[in-house]
Amino acid sequence: MMNWELENSLIRDDIREDYICGTDEAGRGPLAGDVYAAAVILPHGLEIDGLNDSKGLSPKWREKLYDIIIEKAVAYAIETATIDEIDRLNILNASLRAMRRAVNNLKVKPDFILVDGHIVRGFDDLKARGIIKGDKLSPNIAAASILAKVARDRYMRELAEFYPLYKFENNKGYPTAEHIYRIKMFGKSPVHRESFLKKILPEGELPQIEVHV
Repeated sequence: MMNWELENSLIRDDIREDYICGTDEAGRGPLAGDVYAAAVILPHGLEIDGLNDSKGLSPKWREKLYDIIIEKAVAYAIETATIDEIDRLNILNASLRAMRRAVNNLKVKPDFILVDGHIVRGFDDLKARGIIKGDKLSPNIAAASILAKVARDRYMRELAEFYPLYKFENNKGYPTAEHIYRIKMFGKSPVHRESFLKKILPEGELPQIEVHV
């Protein structure tokens, strides 16, 4: 079970950090779809059995924890940055934008923000700290990683109904061998990230297919 050592250190250092928020993203690596981010403020010291980095959990367990986190959280929010924003701003800046949106939409203003990763940008009016591998160290960041991951996986399953050729329900947009093969076979869809396809498939422009329902 994760401990609260990181959050406790903030309270000791800053005396009053009643609402510590964790924020994380899901979907930086895929070739398709929006990037998702979540922000979570858990009751300080709350123990949730099995809470951990979302990447180390099974889909079934993530879904279970998703419901528990939403029920127990002081506040939470889930937001996105669009495919267009990813292509215009790059994936890092789009991810940070999505995280900031999530923080801004919390019903409770946080006293301090823990951001997964080492880059903190766009939180100028709030106290924030980047934490490398924060989803393994902070219960709040771990909770945010789970909400973002579950929400994005659900979104990709919805996209799979409109674009069945790409098997998004299986690959979630990530560059699996089968996904890349299907892009080469059928062309790109409107939900593919143009900037990512140029890196993965440098041979040139691919035809774009229409929605298949």
